[in-house]
Order: sequence, then structure tokens, then C-alpha cells
Amino acid sequence: MNGQLILFPVPIGADDIGHSLPAINTVLLNSCSTFIVEELRTARRFLKKAGYSHPIDDTTFFTLNEHTTPQEIGEYLDAIPRGENIGLLSEAGLPCVADPGAMITRMAQQRGYEIVPLVGPSSLMMALMGSGLNGQHFAFNGYLPVDRNARNAAIRRLEERALREHQTQIFIEAPYRNNQMLESLCAALHPNTMVCVATDITLPSQLIRTLTAQQWKSERATTNLHKRNTVFLIGE
Repeated sequence: MNGQLILFPVPIGADDIGHSLPAINTVLLNSCSTFIVEELRTARRFLKKAGYSHPIDDTTFFTLNEHTTPQEIGEYLDAIPRGENIGLLSEAGLPCVADPGAMITRMAQQRGYEIVPLVGPSSLMMALMGSGLNGQHFAFNGYLPVDRNARNAAIRRLEERALREHQTQIFIEAPYRNNQMLESLCAALHPNTMVCVATDITLPSQLIRTLTAQQWKSERATTNLHKRNTVFLIGE
């Protein structure tokens, strides 16, 4: 009997794992002695905090990040036909969502292996839940361009789609560019377009606030998003 590829969410902010993950996740962690991870040090720290009972030095780790090529991962799933479970860990949140884990999950699908996604936190969905914007029709757009002019043009395209299709537009930014993103949103959007800023989700400093672009112009000066994990949403 084959093993399984188990997709393990990890906390996105809260120090207490019990606030983010159900107890069954820890039970299933202990069924794995091989993990595919985005960053080895972070993965080891998470396993220790989650109560992983196997010796870390006897655990096999494979790295899968934005630099990994499909040619490098060919042997990552070899333990599954031997009846062993393999765990896939994201750097934060849900595996395969804004995360390179989709590459190995696609390979598992192609090979006919069983894939087990587990319950855990998603900053994208939690931001949408708290925004008050349309949760029936939405799109995740990843990262917008870094160049200011290209970023503003992308923002205007997302605004047009949000208003024409009544579709909430969700995107993220590198934490050290969040303030610039909010500045661009204030400059590029029509005054009455709704903008939600959701930052530090699950942390004591959490902020989820939806205002018009015009209102954010005055709030921006007292809202510092620098190096804080943030999700941005545009809607109506």
C-alpha cells in the first residue's frame, strides 16, 4: 500500500500553534519521517514547536523553493510507493497557495498518489472574511509589479475588473514595500473604491480595516505597514 503526500499548514503569526492548527495535524506529523520544505531552519523550528516526536537528525528533508527546478524533485516522492507518508510544509500558511509546493503536488497527482490537505490558516481567506468585500466572487493576483508606473497601471486594471465584474481583487506585497503599495493604492484608485488592508493576521497587532481610497489618504500617515505581513484587497 502506498503512503500519502500530506499537506501541512503552518502558523502565519500566532506563537501558540493551538490557535491555528487542530490537534490531528500533530498526530499526522508524527506519521512522517520525510518532509519537503521551503526553508530548512524554519521547518525544523516548526516541527519542534509542534511536538514532533522523531529525532530531527534521523528525519529526511528535501528543499523546494522558488529556485528549485522540476528536474531536481524527481526523487522527492520515492518513499510513497514504499508505504511511507511524506509531509509538505509551507513557509507560512497553506502549502501550494502562493507557495512553490504546487510543483510537487502536481507530480503526486500525475503519479496517482493520494494527497491529504489539512486544515490550517490562510491569510488570504482570513483577510477576505474580515474585509466586508464580496466573498462570492474574488481573485488572488499574487504580487504586483515593483516599478511604480507598472504597479499603478496594474492597480487600475484590478480596479476596473473589481467594478465591472463585482469581483474582489486580492494581492500581496513584499513586507518592506507595503507602505509604498498603500501609497500607490491611494494615488491610482478612484476616491470611492474600497480598499482593505489586513496585516499581522492572528497576531495581537492584527489590523483588518476597509476604507475608501480617499479615506486611506488621511489614514496612511498613521498606518505603518513596514515589514508586517499584509494582504491588500480592492472591491466595491
